[in-house]
Amino acid sequence: MQTSFTLAQLADPDVRESEKILRTCVHCGFCTATCPTYLLLGDELDSPRGRIYLIKDMLEGGKPANEQVVKHVDRCLSCLSCMSTCPSGVNYMHLVDHARAHIEETYDRPIADKVIRSAIAGILPYRNRFRLALVGAAMARPFAGPMGKVPGFKRISAMLKLAPRFPHGRTASEGPGTFPTEVEKRGRVALLSGCVQPVLDPGINEATIRLLNRVGVEVVIAKGETCCGSLAHHMGKSEQSHATAKRAIDAWTAEMDGEGLDAIIITASGCGTTIKDYGFMFREDAAYAEKAARVSAIAKDITEYLESLKLAPVAAPKPLTVAYHSACSMQHGQQIKTTPKTLLAKAGFTVRDVPEGHICCGSAGTYNMLQPELSQQLKARKLGNIAKVSPDVVATGNIGCITQLSGGVPVVHTIELLDWAYGGPKPAGLNV
Repeated sequence: MQTSFTLAQLADPDVRESEKILRTCVHCGFCTATCPTYLLLGDELDSPRGRIYLIKDMLEGGKPANEQVVKHVDRCLSCLSCMSTCPSGVNYMHLVDHARAHIEETYDRPIADKVIRSAIAGILPYRNRFRLALVGAAMARPFAGPMGKVPGFKRISAMLKLAPRFPHGRTASEGPGTFPTEVEKRGRVALLSGCVQPVLDPGINEATIRLLNRVGVEVVIAKGETCCGSLAHHMGKSEQSHATAKRAIDAWTAEMDGEGLDAIIITASGCGTTIKDYGFMFREDAAYAEKAARVSAIAKDITEYLESLKLAPVAAPKPLTVAYHSACSMQHGQQIKTTPKTLLAKAGFTVRDVPEGHICCGSAGTYNMLQPELSQQLKARKLGNIAKVSPDVVATGNIGCITQLSGGVPVVHTIELLDWAYGGPKPAGLNV
């Protein structure tokens, strides 16, 4: 793709990076075949190629974002299926992240939109605020149905329907703290405790700690780490996301420089995609570039790390058929495609692929709150495909997908099934 940015524009490192990405695109359109929103809407502007044209015009012209650009960029899930498909290696993730930051800086959203987005960014990344908000949501939940029929309240209705009936209280797995091994020590890792996940399902981190401790790995939850910054980052709120990420980087590098770390373990694949990108995010920050790159270099999804430990095969506690739902941030963002399935099979479960597994379930961070209608269509499509393999349970590696797909066949985190197979308790959400 030809570009005509000025030298003055290219002095901005973000513009310079986006210009390189734009020049990589060859207009082939392969991305349209795997884009969920193009699949649903059939609009070229709701495909990666169409969005690239809009973003190019906006950035190249030095224009503030307009209503058309915002509409179509907001509809993007950032599932990154287009990146798995693209034969030219277009880094759409970095391009759309830049576009969202530009939108946040230059576009004056309608007041209702502004309030909802600010509320999400100001509540979800903070565990205490999130717990308090969920208490309120539990009381308002009976009104979710009627609200969904009132113009302007559909997104509030979607939030209430997603909220659990009761938030979980604080557990030891939120840290900070150190969890020693039960056998001879063979490694030491830091575990991302996170923001949303401990409130919605603390059992995920608890299962991770139990399993790692049983196989000889000491787990530390670093003091000062509470959120990776990904939720704010993907809403274009760069200042907030970078400040949060810096706290995590400081916490982890302190552990690396102290007793040392073999890896930083992430159990929410959406967070993993962002943390592995810290090196890029802070490439121009003199104080954090080197530290961020160190963190990204040892960040691993829990299944990646378990694979390196070479766990022995075992017989599953029950002969269950597991439908493996690969979160977009896992298969497209981190390019981890077979490792979780291999581990589940080694643990004695019968693993089935979900048809159309490359298509997003509609969760996508905050997408199911901000774009509820499209999200619900993708959810229905995904649940229909899951039903085709008649599973006893669905396993996935991302809390957003677990929340989105819950309500029918039990949906649990992959690590909960592995913990159970290797001597831990049966996952709380499993009723078989």
